[in-house]
Amino acid sequence: MRIAALLLVALALPAQESPQERVRAFERAVVQEMSDARVNPRAYARHLLELRNCFEGTLWKRPGRNPLRTEEGQEAIDEAIDFLEAARPVGPLRFNEGLAQVARLHAQDLGRRGALDHVGADGSRLSDRLNRFGTWHGLVAENISTLEEDPRQVVIQLLVDDGVPSRGHRHNLFNPDLHQAGVGSAPHRDYRVVTVIDYAGGFTLGP
Repeated sequence: MRIAALLLVALALPAQESPQERVRAFERAVVQEMSDARVNPRAYARHLLELRNCFEGTLWKRPGRNPLRTEEGQEAIDEAIDFLEAARPVGPLRFNEGLAQVARLHAQDLGRRGALDHVGADGSRLSDRLNRFGTWHGLVAENISTLEEDPRQVVIQLLVDDGVPSRGHRHNLFNPDLHQAGVGSAPHRDYRVVTVIDYAGGFTLGP
């Protein structure tokens, strides 16, 4: 009876996630966070409102996190809040495993080299990398995030787009012609972690 009782207790314990499973869960959560922002931008603005008063000049002191030196300070997050409160909802993003595979390889490449650009070590651009794995249609785009290991903070970084005058990361996230996304995350030599997000109107794995 004692053995049976111990077995029942063991079966009731949750299985431990492997490091790879945690990374995969993070990648899917980033896509879900982006989709939430697109579908209900006004509601998503509340997440930014919670952080807007954490600035001392250009130093962003978020609770429980190391201070982050920004370029624009509170002005950039206020602009992002205004954008979200005025934005029209766009369709949700669907997670695409093929896009995620392409993004993971680029994230690993960037991490090893300590790079932060959209060109691979072999000179490849996003369209080249997608062509190696399958067929894409419509528009394609790529965002890169660093330092953040929380899915919501990755998306907030893209929305605020501090120091990027064009706000190109935000525009990619809200582009209504991009319907699918895949995320790849990897350790980075200089910035701890890098997260690559690849978007497409559609993407199919295979020749």
